[in-house]
Amino acid sequence: MSKSSFFLITFVTFLVFTTARKVRINLANDSSFSTKNYTKVCDAARFTDLGLDMNEFDYCNSSLDFHSRVKDLIDRMTLYEKVGQLGNKASGALRIGLPQYKWWSEALHGVSDFGDGSTFFDDVVPSATSFPTPILTAASFNETLWNLIGKRVSTEARAMHNLGRAGLTYWSPNINAVRDPRWGRALETPGEDPYMIGVYAYNYVRGLQDIEGQESSPHDQNSRPLKVAACCKHYVAYDVDNWLGVVRENFNAHVQERDMVETFQKSFEMCVKMGDVASVMCSYNQVNGIPSCADPQLLKQTVRDKWKLNGYIVSDCDSIEVMVDKQKFLGDAPEDAVAKVLRAGLDLDCGDFYPNYTANAVLQGKVRVTDIDNALKNIFIVLMRVGFFDGMPQFDHLGKDDICSEDNINLAIEAATQGIVLLKNDNEALPLNPNQIKTLAVIGPHANATSVMIGNYKGIPCRYTSPLDAFKEATEVIYEMGCDTVSCQNNSLISQAVEASKKADATVLVVGLDLSVEAESLDRVDLLIPGYQTELINEVASNSKGPVILVVMSAGGVDIGFARDNPNIKAILWAGYAGEEGGHAIADVVFGKYNPGGRLPLTWHENSYVSMLPMTSIPLRPIDSLGYPGRTYRFFNGSVVYPFGYGLSYTTFNYKITEESETILNINLDKFTKCRDLNYIDDSAKPTCPAVLIDDLAETKIDNQDVEFSVEVENTGEMDGSDVILVYWVSPNGIVDTPIKQLIAFKKVFVEAGKSVKVNFKLNASRDLGLVDFQAYNLLAAGTHTISIGENVVSFPITINIQSSLDVNS
Repeated sequence: MSKSSFFLITFVTFLVFTTARKVRINLANDSSFSTKNYTKVCDAARFTDLGLDMNEFDYCNSSLDFHSRVKDLIDRMTLYEKVGQLGNKASGALRIGLPQYKWWSEALHGVSDFGDGSTFFDDVVPSATSFPTPILTAASFNETLWNLIGKRVSTEARAMHNLGRAGLTYWSPNINAVRDPRWGRALETPGEDPYMIGVYAYNYVRGLQDIEGQESSPHDQNSRPLKVAACCKHYVAYDVDNWLGVVRENFNAHVQERDMVETFQKSFEMCVKMGDVASVMCSYNQVNGIPSCADPQLLKQTVRDKWKLNGYIVSDCDSIEVMVDKQKFLGDAPEDAVAKVLRAGLDLDCGDFYPNYTANAVLQGKVRVTDIDNALKNIFIVLMRVGFFDGMPQFDHLGKDDICSEDNINLAIEAATQGIVLLKNDNEALPLNPNQIKTLAVIGPHANATSVMIGNYKGIPCRYTSPLDAFKEATEVIYEMGCDTVSCQNNSLISQAVEASKKADATVLVVGLDLSVEAESLDRVDLLIPGYQTELINEVASNSKGPVILVVMSAGGVDIGFARDNPNIKAILWAGYAGEEGGHAIADVVFGKYNPGGRLPLTWHENSYVSMLPMTSIPLRPIDSLGYPGRTYRFFNGSVVYPFGYGLSYTTFNYKITEESETILNINLDKFTKCRDLNYIDDSAKPTCPAVLIDDLAETKIDNQDVEFSVEVENTGEMDGSDVILVYWVSPNGIVDTPIKQLIAFKKVFVEAGKSVKVNFKLNASRDLGLVDFQAYNLLAAGTHTISIGENVVSFPITINIQSSLDVNS
């Protein structure tokens, strides 16, 4: 290289860096939104205030399609302006009219002040409705409820945006499966079953995002407007936070491909394909040695290309920094890391590595500007879709009256009551008759719970109604804590609690866990009720004058086998973390204003489970050589405290399958479709053609893949109530390593006392009866499949015959 060329390149580089510094200084002063209360970028008056003519900017021309407008916006930016948009605090580009934007808002169970996009700091928006945490809402098994909560949350979010207190992009929900009962973030999730989680995900996401009448686009989903933009997280195989010194930032999840397809990716695939979610967040952990946010197979090839994500992929916060500083992945310098994740398909960095190092990566020749442009296209189209540039007139009327409305508060109560699970009810001890309970002892560390009930990723609730408050509305109450904290490290308050229970006509004990025991960055080491809470429960149960009702607040299961088996404890309720109105919900269930119909969304294991295997063992199936049991109800066959899907009612239900007949599906394979092998315990029982690859099954190869049936649910008791019909699939006998059973459908139904309701189901063989083999192929097996309703209350067979001119070895 000549000296003149060298000096020219040096001078140009100097000018670029100098310009960038000046641009950043100018952009830092962009206050056009906050001072003028503009609610959209493309407001002609706003451009005039900036000394610009909006008509000169095609990205504000609403007659053009989003792609053309976004291209115009990107093409106007310098390199440094481009990289400034790639962090969660996007710097904007004031010289072309683009304001700053804060991407990070949360709406896990209500608009949160976690992150920097939503705020509660004055009388304009002092609070927002705090619904139950997802683990309890999921226990309702009510898709309509999940969708409705999403709608109400997004309405409050749009109202807050109109008032200048919130953004339009929300990094919720959390749809990781609770693979291990010790995981600290169980409260944020819908439970342990990947299918159920997926159904929750797309219903809640649709509630947040969908605008009535515009749920789909006939041409391009990327042109479909969104009420707000949701995000399904944390992708993928993320469920270890901090267990005995193993932390999420350094954890490498060794995942078998079968588990990846069958469990870890399933809910995300459903969220993208059925929910049309606007964003997916990749996780901190590595998967088989590669950071999730740097794996093109996981991001670009799967989420983007295979599942067809219409939106952007964002990192969990500071994930790129974690990759460099904590994981030391490949010894990467920051520029190497940003180049790697950008090429892998990561569009947006929750952090500052993209803004700080991407320009250098370009100048060093490690990444192309076209890769940056692709990322910008993905994020700006989402901002177009939520109305950041053009506004959304149909939501302009929303304001303060739409936040913390009575309808929303009542829905928070309804959601909590629908989720509460009745675990025990000896001799119909519940519901209590308020006319017979003149004095009620309300005891326990959670008896007067307030903030505990709203868990994490919370905002400021409209109000609190603790259990104590709600019970006081119904009867005279004697209150004693029994334990000063959840950890309950001394028993000095137990005697007062016992004395209170001796005076009362009935006793309600409210105990459990909180964020000091189970939380983000805090996994559990056991499944026990903390400290002296067990002593408190047993002493009160032994001495109380009236019946004792135990109420457990927790997300993960706890080993309360001692209480289940104690005849002095007449009833047990699980109330999760029930949101701002949790007290009303608990009291309504205890006094029979609401008949509980929730079901456990995860297995409650005995405490001995934690000594059987480390939390860091990822496989779902048992590992016989190590003595490890299986995980979740699908693969664990030992004794439990309460199983997945368990829940009682104040009434009784009977099931009957109507129009029952033997279902036979005949599949005749053509010469281009081969049989697939399966491992059998006894090869003599193996069919001639064991299975077929589901991807090979065109509609014409099965005369009718659909299986329709009805379940008649009869309420045989004396009280109206809701029931959850759980439909499980059981594979043909003898196939190695299949799930014990797998949830494939569910419906919640209300049935009046003495009446019955018919509930229709429609299964599809390819969608619902498939299994994933050890090679991660999704197969439809020959043989007799079983459809089981509930805990095998009733069942019926589906026989699949596969005929081929070629045997499995051909």
